[in-house]
Amino acid sequence: MPFTMEPEAFDRLRRLDALAVRISLDLAHRITPEDFARPTPCAAWTLGELLAHLTAQHLGFAAAARGRGGELDRWAVGPVTADLPKRHEAAAAEALAAFGELAGPEPLFALPEFSSPFPFPAGQAVGFHLVDAVAHGWDLAASLGLDYHADPELLDTALAVALAVPDGDSRLAPGSAFEPALPADPGSSPLDRILVALGRSPQWGRA
Repeated sequence: MPFTMEPEAFDRLRRLDALAVRISLDLAHRITPEDFARPTPCAAWTLGELLAHLTAQHLGFAAAARGRGGELDRWAVGPVTADLPKRHEAAAAEALAAFGELAGPEPLFALPEFSSPFPFPAGQAVGFHLVDAVAHGWDLAASLGLDYHADPELLDTALAVALAVPDGDSRLAPGSAFEPALPADPGSSPLDRILVALGRSPQWGRA
């Protein structure tokens, strides 16, 4: 079945994606080079490596929105150096600017890091970017010993996307941003349901 999304729904998705990115930026602004070695809920990455991954993702999605997502160098992860927070901020701004240039939800994104070999319509791709921003925003907060706060509308939207993310062996591949889903406790919050759907323990770092 062809992908369909109303223009109003796409505009709402872009607005919420920008909100998720701003929340993660507020957290990233707290990071100093002395924090780069901190552990994160992404066991394979330190905080510096996680921020470098986020930076690369923003640049990759920006390239994909402009028809260049198939160029693998656009997704390359840069070094963890003292200027990383500034590079991350610039990359986030680039992604939001590229999304703002989209005429609607139909343009196709090449996303080579995703399991599907086929391009995704913008309406899906921006949703992927949104849930990535929420999940990694929580990662940043947890690594810094902070709480993650987000609007209920944003969390409800991110939850719908997170539950649609395929859960399979691809999550076990080296460098995967998400691990296999964990069981959800009955009555858990939307944020906790997002986290377990993406293989994270909501209790990480709370002990």
